[in-house]
Amino acid sequence: MTELRHDLPDGYFVRLDQDGDRARFQPTGHTGGAWNTAEQHISPMNGLVVHEIERFCARRGPDGLAVSRLSADILGVLTLDPFEVAVEVVRPGRTIELIEATVVSGGRAALRARVWRTVVQDTEKVAGGEAEPLPGPETVAPFALDGVWPGGYIRSIEARPVVEPEPGRNTVWVRAKVPVAAGEDPSDLAHLIGLVDSANGIAVRRSPEEWLFPNVDLTVHLFRRPVGRWLGLDTTVVFGPDGLGLTSSALHDEAGHVGQAQQALTVRPRPR
Repeated sequence: MTELRHDLPDGYFVRLDQDGDRARFQPTGHTGGAWNTAEQHISPMNGLVVHEIERFCARRGPDGLAVSRLSADILGVLTLDPFEVAVEVVRPGRTIELIEATVVSGGRAALRARVWRTVVQDTEKVAGGEAEPLPGPETVAPFALDGVWPGGYIRSIEARPVVEPEPGRNTVWVRAKVPVAAGEDPSDLAHLIGLVDSANGIAVRRSPEEWLFPNVDLTVHLFRRPVGRWLGLDTTVVFGPDGLGLTSSALHDEAGHVGQAQQALTVRPRPR
């Protein structure tokens, strides 16, 4: 099994300071990306955004709303330098609310995420339509991803494949070995959202040594509140004929199917 760097802080990010609805963070080596180890993998950042939105909402008091969708647009490279996260309400409401978080690094917006939150109600009597649960993570053996991908982020997660992988198709349980923020206790939702962007790397269609296929966004839709720290990714990757691609995943927690995720890809040969 891949070993963690024990000389790094116990978390993907360290909070430097907080000023109202803005906070500054230092990324740790655990965020080192797969395409470039000197840049951040975007997956932990998505978890941090959810963590900051939840802290923002908690400061306003209980409101009975739950996250139903996260959409994140990657606007630029995130280095391993300090950055700022600012949160604001775009569309207030008692039953439906839209919140935006902007990540600013080096004086420019590097990621902008929007979260829809909707009112929690009892709909148990009409619930249904989800996919069959995956075999639990305790039933399958770990697999080291660092044989395919480099970087601190890859070393920071544990992966357990459920099936034999095929090009562009895989089903894998993943779990982070470190929390989203050092010394803090983010929710199950923040932990799991912080793993979703792993999907594009666990169902490799073509070798990343020959082809580049990074995602430019991430959209997650949830139909219930996730629980636990294991995320199941039932993933398919499609490359189109003109440089476009799509990674689609059914998301599972240990209680079963919980939502869907998609990532738009830009596909091109790797420069030699």
